Amino acid sequence: MAEGRGADLMAAMEATWPPAGRRRLGPVVLRDGAGGGKRVSAASLDGPWTAAALDAAEAAMRSAGQAPLFQIRDGDGALDAELARRGYLPVDPVVLYAADLADLGPVPDPMTAFAHWPPLAIARAIWADAGIGPARVAVMARAAGPKAALLGRSRDRASGALFVALHARVAMVHALEVAPDRRREGSARNLMLAAAAWARAAGGERLALAVTAANAPGRALYTSLGMQAVGQYHYRAR
Repeated sequence: MAEGRGADLMAAMEATWPPAGRRRLGPVVLRDGAGGGKRVSAASLDGPWTAAALDAAEAAMRSAGQAPLFQIRDGDGALDAELARRGYLPVDPVVLYAADLADLGPVPDPMTAFAHWPPLAIARAIWADAGIGPARVAVMARAAGPKAALLGRSRDRASGALFVALHARVAMVHALEVAPDRRREGSARNLMLAAAAWARAAGGERLALAVTAANAPGRALYTSLGMQAVGQYHYRAR
């Protein structure tokens, strides 16, 4: 990632998908995800570290009833190598995509996607069917800035949902899901364009998201919208 831009995106991701708790232990940031998934539960590095600092972080996570989990960001090569030496395995490589809102496409027909808050029951049901249950919806509720759920429609039925929130003019998209029987009908594209329209109206300048490297259809969609891969991270777990 371009210097500065990477930190901006990671800060926006943390603000728009926040953990239930966060504290520093020396150079390591520890998070309490409250069941909200790896992104809000993983420890990350914030400063020069030592083996003793990693030992303390591991002990703290185990004491909290959490299996040790670290997020490895750009520039964390030495940490990645040390965790590999300790027997940690790589998990879920993730790619960050971003685009200037001015470069994204036109506003879709409001009948195909619309913003609302709090999430409608049908949006919650679409998320639940995809494994995004109450603990992750609680993450959305914790986001302090402007935010919205978007519900997609196709063939006069609810087709998908996503969550978008704004931090420092960066709008981060999370939890984009399309119902299996409504895929390949343009719902994901409409939801993304509606998220961009919402972000522009909220004062945003960039749209960004994180997607697993293995999600080829999602990555193809984001590229087709004009978004660019601007960084990556992965996890180490044991």
